[in-house]
Amino acid sequence: MKSFVTTGAIMALLSSTSLMAANLTIPMSFEYLALDGKQIETNMFSHKSDLTLDNGSHKIAIRYHDMVQDDFTDSQSFIKSAPFIVTLNVDGDVNYTLSAADGEVVKRPKSFAKDPKIIITREDKGAVNYSVEQTNFEEKSFFANIFSSNKGDNVDALAVNATGNGVTPAVAVQSAKPAVAATAASATVAATAVATSEVKTAQPIKVDNPAQAEQMLQYWWLQADEKTRKEFMGWAIKQL
Repeated sequence: MKSFVTTGAIMALLSSTSLMAANLTIPMSFEYLALDGKQIETNMFSHKSDLTLDNGSHKIAIRYHDMVQDDFTDSQSFIKSAPFIVTLNVDGDVNYTLSAADGEVVKRPKSFAKDPKIIITREDKGAVNYSVEQTNFEEKSFFANIFSSNKGDNVDALAVNATGNGVTPAVAVQSAKPAVAATAASATVAATAVATSEVKTAQPIKVDNPAQAEQMLQYWWLQADEKTRKEFMGWAIKQL
């Protein structure tokens, strides 16, 4: 009877341990792209802020994505960073939080997007074992995609590859004291995989109403990021 109880207790302990999971939370200005070689599905209408993680080492592709004041008009435009790869060692049922290194509010979004610096802390103030790698993955702009330009990468596919076996992890940095968050080590890595996708030539959209055409142009201008707007301005000037 005693042996049976001991075996049952061990099985219960193993079962409860396997169910333990951690949680990583990111701010609204960041977005998940991939986890351990699998794409994380997101859309522009809802923000995924939490990610459940089992014990062990995980690779997560994340990027900074926010709205900034436009230099050309009084409106706002989107700005994105290249993806960065976080290697996080999870060691228990812990709540982790990712944030910008300079505080909750990014003071210089454009500069931050070029070289995002982040920190990861845990709710219990314990040490966090993680590293951060910057990539040079460059996404096709909306304008370049419309005109079938080959400039740019398939960022989603590269992020999936980078969180699988495509990128060698940087050395993890452990915090010296539990109450102090670990400082992430940054290393620039090249795109080591080439994602191939079928490119289809966009067909011109016929718009009979000039007012409707203007509304469409205004809509896409407001949706475009600064890079896309500059490309469009360059193209428009050449058409004059």
